[in-house]
Amino acid sequence: MKPLFFSGVAMLACLLFSCNKEKKDDELSADNKVFYSIDQFCMGADLSYVNQILNHGGIYKDSGEIRNPYRIFKDNGTNLVRLRLWHNPAWTKDVYGEAGTQFYNDLKDVEKSIAVAKAEGMAVLLDLHYSDTWADPDKQIPPVAWKDIYELNVLKDSVYQYTKNVMTYLKSKNLFPEMIQIGNEINCGMMITGTETGFPQLNCCNGQWLSLGEVINSGIQAVRDVSSDISPKPQIVLHVADPKNLSWWFGNIISKGKVTDFDIIGFSYYPLWHTEINYTSLPALVSSVKAQFNKKIMILETAYPWSTSGADQYHNMMGSQEKVGSFEFTKDGQKAFMTDLTQKMIIAGTCGIVYWEPAWITSQMKDLWGTGSSWENCTLFDFEGNTLPSFSYMTRSYSFPMKK
Repeated sequence: MKPLFFSGVAMLACLLFSCNKEKKDDELSADNKVFYSIDQFCMGADLSYVNQILNHGGIYKDSGEIRNPYRIFKDNGTNLVRLRLWHNPAWTKDVYGEAGTQFYNDLKDVEKSIAVAKAEGMAVLLDLHYSDTWADPDKQIPPVAWKDIYELNVLKDSVYQYTKNVMTYLKSKNLFPEMIQIGNEINCGMMITGTETGFPQLNCCNGQWLSLGEVINSGIQAVRDVSSDISPKPQIVLHVADPKNLSWWFGNIISKGKVTDFDIIGFSYYPLWHTEINYTSLPALVSSVKAQFNKKIMILETAYPWSTSGADQYHNMMGSQEKVGSFEFTKDGQKAFMTDLTQKMIIAGTCGIVYWEPAWITSQMKDLWGTGSSWENCTLFDFEGNTLPSFSYMTRSYSFPMKK
């Protein structure tokens, strides 16, 4: 948004973005919802599980009517879909035994998701894990295909070629993502868990910033090379978990890792887990980090429970912790938290928030740990698959700071 200099335009902007006050809940109808563009603010949703859930009995409803979940998210304000990509996730088929028919979160599955998301008018953030399975702060397992690599230059080339092949394929399908994430929650680095003796060392927690930086730069370069004739240019995202790590990690990856060609500082913020930064202190920290590095900044993963109960036998990951402030683990509490967080992050200067797996409802879907969902009490759907009031946080009329 550009600065507004004329009183008439300023008055209109105030009406649209609630410069004076937010509308009351009972005033929010289909006629006065605000649908933001990704240039205004990314109202994101990670929908990586949706295809698998749909294939295993999951049903989504809006206003009591069974509907396509991608359309539900679009109609409720989502403008950015985040999708994870694993290198060779054979286990996603194997967990179903003889009933397994396909891989999930591989390139073909991601292609399908991108096509549907774009057909619905939503932008896409592609999250490359550089692993066959989950990459997170606790584990960063190299793809099996790369486990016998012993030279940094070979690993860099493997990352470059793999990333280039993914991007070239999606480009050929006219499905190039608007944002590309190089690595997932890489707090201590990439491909550092369970490695063979002699595998290149990329653990920045052990000081190996330069080698990690070279591998990250290889992935970035591949994206830049394939997208050289694409306009607007895709935005490169780097991602760590927990806001407490922001200044430390990005300061070092830039100064010691020599990684500078990226656009967005991304971080996971799960308020029930990431408690060292007090919720009330988060906006000031975010503003400080944005100013320190002169980059865009975005919450790439967040969630909040609407219940402490479950709908299946798969143990839930959230709900047993202490609530945040006055935000109860109820439908109203979830909506209030997400609305409050969004307003705080807008004022702090973030460019968006992505809700992690808001569609991971219970079904016959399987992963490595169970059948169903360990997240159904954190979704934006109730246990019957109906949309929750929490969806309204994406279409509220928020107050935006004036740009200088």
